[in-house]
Amino acid sequence: MGLLLAFMTFFLRLSYPRSIRGLGLWAAAPAWVFLSTLLFAGRGVFPDFLTIVVANLVILTGVICYHAGIVRFFGGRPAWPLWIALLVLMTPPLYWYALVEPNYNARLVLVCLVWAGILLSMAWRIWRQGPATFSTRFTAIVLVVHAAVLLLRFFSAWRPLAEEGLFTPTRVQTLYVGSNALMLLALGMGLILMAGDRLRAEFEHLASHDALTNVLTRRVFLDACEQELARCRRHGRSMALLLLDIDHFKAINDTHGHQMGDRVLVDLVGRIASLLRRPDQLARFGGEEFVLLLPETSQEEAITVAERILARVAEPRDGLPPITVSIGVATNRSDEDRMDALLARADKALYKAKDEGRNRIEVA
Repeated sequence: MGLLLAFMTFFLRLSYPRSIRGLGLWAAAPAWVFLSTLLFAGRGVFPDFLTIVVANLVILTGVICYHAGIVRFFGGRPAWPLWIALLVLMTPPLYWYALVEPNYNARLVLVCLVWAGILLSMAWRIWRQGPATFSTRFTAIVLVVHAAVLLLRFFSAWRPLAEEGLFTPTRVQTLYVGSNALMLLALGMGLILMAGDRLRAEFEHLASHDALTNVLTRRVFLDACEQELARCRRHGRSMALLLLDIDHFKAINDTHGHQMGDRVLVDLVGRIASLLRRPDQLARFGGEEFVLLLPETSQEEAITVAERILARVAEPRDGLPPITVSIGVATNRSDEDRMDALLARADKALYKAKDEGRNRIEVA
């Protein structure tokens, strides 16, 4: 099961975008577990050092890879020196209780405690950093249940049965080994579901946001404006549209190149975004033209926002050519029930601002 899960996750890593991180470690984790299973099964055929000490270190390496993959999935950096130090510290007691004074229960206590601690750390990170979706909650619960089984085995190891060992066919041992296999399979399924949710979220973001500036696309923005306009009609509220266009943007592309033009667009969005409230919506309408929705905003307040944008955009930036923008402002009217009419007035005001000399604000 571990080997099959490793192959599945590895091919997911090849097909998923690089922005979804951690899949490589999630593919390596069950492969390490598979290797440890081979080593454990070689008891009596291979040296005890391989089938006990190395086998336990290998299965813990697999668990660590799961943890490191989760850290990378949520944008962090795994603490590899800490994990290597943990494996190094585990080696002497495992060696002692395997070859010097063989004691299966002592090894079991040590491994179960460390394993459960890593699983609980994974569950906490997923619950705290992941979205409240089925995949994250399912994976976190699987980790907690698995940790609970390991802790139960940890406490039961303090009351050992006569001549108990890894292959002793007791009910407790069968539950322990069987639950490990089942929980690792469920963990792999949960992680794959989490990766699928992340992929869907990225596709939804790409469908609704401009690839360069990361603001809303025209279609999504107009839908938001239609909803806001309908709310304004129901409750007698006001909203404002600001249509912005960079003055002489073609000259920037012709003089400095399109890459510089892209940098100017990204910088412009950053400057505007720094002035906005949480409900405000910014979208790219095409080329160098942007539109801003300001809910609960009167005409006077919209003009104030536009003046701040003019001043903010005019501030110099190192490495970027200076720019100015022209802005057309329009607010909803009580007798206006179509978004097209509101947008047309904002567009008319924008062209008036350009005709009047640019780097100015006009109201329609």
